[in-house]
Amino acid sequence: MGIVGDGLERAVQQAFTRPIPKSAGAQMRYLVKQLGSTRTVADALGVSQRTVERYVKDQIRRPRADLAQRLEDAVRARWQPRIRAQARRQAATTTGVVIDTRARFGFTAAPGSSDDARVRHLTIALPPHHAARLFDAQAAGASEQQLRDITAEGLGEMYFRDGGRRAHGLEVEFTDVEHVAFDL
Repeated sequence: MGIVGDGLERAVQQAFTRPIPKSAGAQMRYLVKQLGSTRTVADALGVSQRTVERYVKDQIRRPRADLAQRLEDAVRARWQPRIRAQARRQAATTTGVVIDTRARFGFTAAPGSSDDARVRHLTIALPPHHAARLFDAQAAGASEQQLRDITAEGLGEMYFRDGGRRAHGLEVEFTDVEHVAFDL
């Protein structure tokens, strides 16, 4: 994904009510239960079916570093789907999201104003309709640039245009993102 998409995913994962399974065997058993067979798990992780069976039976306990990361990512991507959906729904309807970012912001405005881009560190609460747009775009498979554009629109609306009270017609550019973190 990208920095914005990953940030949204990390924010949703903070809503988990239980930690993911710790051991490789427990993680493998969870994946087999979710995906239905050891063959599909093996295909998803890029290992043999027999290797998956050995992890399920706890005959192998410590995976290689690369497999351990793929295994954890696969489990994390499927862990508590109803809790994820509930967190997204709540952010999109009632609470909104908080964005903490350090990036270069520039804008186009009326002649005579300063539109030079500069690095700013912003922590802004976006209302639910902006959160809904972000989550809907992410669910629809939007590109990283599209997610950045939606984020820029939200930041422009809440920070630069102050919720519509000033700087009408200001278009915000959100580039050179150093970090972005979301909180639900």
